Amino acid sequence: MKKIITIAGTNSQKSINKRLLFYTSGLLENVDIISIDLNDYVLPIYGVDYEDENGIPTAIKRLNELFDKADGFLVSLAEHNGSYSAVFKNTIDWLSRVNMKIWRDKPIFLMATSPGGRGGTTVLQAAVNYFPYLGGKVIADFSLPSFFDNFSEEGISNEDLKGELIQKIQLFEQIIIPVE
Repeated sequence: MKKIITIAGTNSQKSINKRLLFYTSGLLENVDIISIDLNDYVLPIYGVDYEDENGIPTAIKRLNELFDKADGFLVSLAEHNGSYSAVFKNTIDWLSRVNMKIWRDKPIFLMATSPGGRGGTTVLQAAVNYFPYLGGKVIADFSLPSFFDNFSEEGISNEDLKGELIQKIQLFEQIIIPVE
């Protein structure tokens, strides 16, 4: 069975991006989900001096080994001041020290949401442009604007946005598990 790693690019326990990620991963069929919580990988701030003195943190070595097992990635990015959260960027910086092709040339489905009407589109577009440099094959991206207006206990409540997400997740599945 194909293995999909899910990551919310945040360390917030009450993250709306984690909620979107959990909902979306539930739409995937016939895959084994490996859920990554960045809180389980506490890291020092990356710096070349720190790396020279201490080497690569054990947490990054463990995370890197998990990435080796992935057939694809489902990533939901929190947007902090128009960019990645500090914890996510720091994790990427450390991972790139072990393998510059962090995403292993595997398919990625990128998402973002926010309470505002732009739905994290700034960080989403940054990732769409940057992740291929890190070995990511971005298959699709999805922005959920106005999270609290468009998401409920049952998931996405806006039918147009829900349809868009389902269409894109099906495209991602077709790449991960090709029809023979």
